Amino acid sequence: MEPGSMENLSIVYRSRDFLVVNKHWDVRIDSKTWRETLTLQKQLRHRFPELADPDTYYGFRFCHQLDFSTSGALCVALNRAAAGSAYKCFKERRVTKVYLALVRGHIQESRMTISYAIGRNSTEGRTHTMCIEGTQGCENPKPSFTELMVLEHGLYAGDPVSKVLLQPLTGRTHQLRVHCSALGHPIVGDLTYGQASGREDQPFRMMLHAFYLRIPTQAECVEARTPDPFVPTLDACWSPHTLVQPLDQLVQVLRTAPDPEPTEGGPGPCSPSVPLPGPGRPPPPPAKPPETEAQRASCLQWLSEWTLEPDN
Repeated sequence: MEPGSMENLSIVYRSRDFLVVNKHWDVRIDSKTWRETLTLQKQLRHRFPELADPDTYYGFRFCHQLDFSTSGALCVALNRAAAGSAYKCFKERRVTKVYLALVRGHIQESRMTISYAIGRNSTEGRTHTMCIEGTQGCENPKPSFTELMVLEHGLYAGDPVSKVLLQPLTGRTHQLRVHCSALGHPIVGDLTYGQASGREDQPFRMMLHAFYLRIPTQAECVEARTPDPFVPTLDACWSPHTLVQPLDQLVQVLRTAPDPEPTEGGPGPCSPSVPLPGPGRPPPPPAKPPETEAQRASCLQWLSEWTLEPDN
């Protein structure tokens, strides 16, 4: 597949207030470093100079984040009011995000809920990474939940691999990558949480893609589905041989599922969002006690990362 360039910016949703782009892998959203010749912010300014907002540092209000190595759906608010409405949806845990990934090994269960608590790694040389509760150097682990659904089994460059659908129900840093690694099925091409044998140097990218996004703001429902990049016609190293669950069927369930209700008067803004419905889903995690002021402050700090200038 072709590398990212200033010209190949793909738009999958556009309205007066929002854009959803299909971010290329190995492209940063923005950067203050002059050496970064290609960022999503620069692609947007090149493609839509008239939409750049001089009141923001980067010219565009990114409603949420994607890792440098992750591709897929990323929402951009085109004005302050739109940014505030999207921020409110994230705060109330009403946003649906679903990812596709290729992970090492053949996962035998067709569906599972991953519930390892995730904290920051304080080990020397690993302070930029996250870890699961109980591992050495894991500080301040927080409850974290991910729904995993197996789509296909196959081979990647001759090694057993599963294609999976991942739905994060909480929003921890590197959550999907850490949870897959903790299962013993790291994401193919993940140099940080993948296998230490050097095998992850071979794939041309990390195989994690933001596939589906829905943000039900009061004015409009921002809904976008991006093309599936993990198909043999785009990557000849990927050879699926067993279909477990059809992707299109799960997408239909996603699109018809009701949006989560606002959490005012209910769970705190950092409580898990609603998982993808369907048969065979494990029971939801037990209810947590009411949110403390310290937890609320921590949550608001996390929420501040999702928009440059959130409305109060």
